[in-house]
Amino acid sequence: MVGGVTPVRVDFKSAGSDFWKRYHAYRRLRHEESRPGDPLRPDDIEELRLKKDNPFDIEYRYELVQDQDLVSLFSAGTPKPGAPAYEGNRHLFSADLYVRPDRRRKRIGASWLPLMLETMDRHGCTLASIGTEEDSGHAFLKWLGAEPRLTSAENRLKFEDVDWRMVQRWIDEGLRRSPLTKLEIYEGHLPDEMLEQFAPQLTTLLKTIPFEDLDIGEILVTPDHMRDWYARMDLGGELQYTVLTREPDGAISSMTDTTWAPYRRTVVEQRFTGVLPDARGRGLGKWIKAAMLELLRQRHPEIESVVTENAGSNAPMLAINKKLGFKQYRAETEYQISRDTLAANMRRNPDGSFS
Repeated sequence: MVGGVTPVRVDFKSAGSDFWKRYHAYRRLRHEESRPGDPLRPDDIEELRLKKDNPFDIEYRYELVQDQDLVSLFSAGTPKPGAPAYEGNRHLFSADLYVRPDRRRKRIGASWLPLMLETMDRHGCTLASIGTEEDSGHAFLKWLGAEPRLTSAENRLKFEDVDWRMVQRWIDEGLRRSPLTKLEIYEGHLPDEMLEQFAPQLTTLLKTIPFEDLDIGEILVTPDHMRDWYARMDLGGELQYTVLTREPDGAISSMTDTTWAPYRRTVVEQRFTGVLPDARGRGLGKWIKAAMLELLRQRHPEIESVVTENAGSNAPMLAINKKLGFKQYRAETEYQISRDTLAANMRRNPDGSFS
C-alpha cells in the first residue's frame, strides 16, 4: 500500500487511453514545476519513446491513482543480465519518484520505500541513486539518510548574448595552435561504419567527466548503445550535431554534441563535451564549442537558447561556458543510499511514516 492506495505496475505497451490521459496531465504538472515555460515533448512522441524496448536495463514503473488522478509515479531501473558492463554495474539501482504538489505531506513519497527495497533485493542491488532539484526532495532524501554525491547545474546561454567575434577568434586560435589536428563535423547519425571505432573513444572521453563522490559503476558505450540512442531520437525527429577533433594518429582528442528537435525549435540541448587530459592546454575545448555554436547559428537561425548541464567540480568546462555567457538556471544534486541504510530506516518506521 502507498498512501493507503495500492500502487499498480504500468506496462506502457499495453496501457489504455485512460492511463495516458492521466499520465500526460501528471507530467504537465511536473514540467510546469521544474521547467516552466520550456517546450514540452508532444504526447504522441512521449508515448512512442516510453513504449520502445530498452535492451540494456530492466525498468519498473508504478502509478498511484486517487480520485482518477495520477498523484505519484515511481520509476526504477537496473542493468539487465548480459548487458554491456553488467558485472560492473549490477549493484546499481536508479530511482525516481514524484508526488503532485497538491498531494504532498501525506507520506506518499516515503510509502514507496518498501517497494523500492523489495525491487532492489529482487535484483541484488546494493546502492540506489535518486536525484532532486526541489527543496522538498532535498529535505526528504537527507532525512532518509541518503548522501549527496554529485552536484550539478543546468546552465543556459541566450543566443542574443553570444559574442560572435570571440567565437570566431576561438575557431581561428584552434586552427593556429593545432595545425595538424583535423576538425570534423557530423550532422545527424554518425555513419554506422564509424561506430566500432568511435564508441571506445567516446567511452574514454566520458571517463574524464568528474563525478565527484558518485558511484557510477563502469562506463561503457558500444555501437549498439549508439544505435539505440539514434532510434529514440528518430521517434521525435531530433537531430544530433557532433563536432570533434582528430589527431594525426586517428585518436579523437575532443568532442561535443548537441540535439535539436522540431517541438523545441528555439532551444538546443548541449550534451557531452570532453577533451582528453593529454590534449588539454591547446584550446581544443574552446575550438569545438565555438565551431558548434557557429554551426547551430547557420543551420537553425530560430535558436534562442542553449541548455547544458555541468558538474559543479568541472572547472575547465565551467570556465569556457562562463566566457560564452552561460548562466545557472537550476541546481541538482544526485544522492545515493545503500540498501542496508534503506532497510534500517524501514525497520525504524515499519508503518511507512517516514515524514
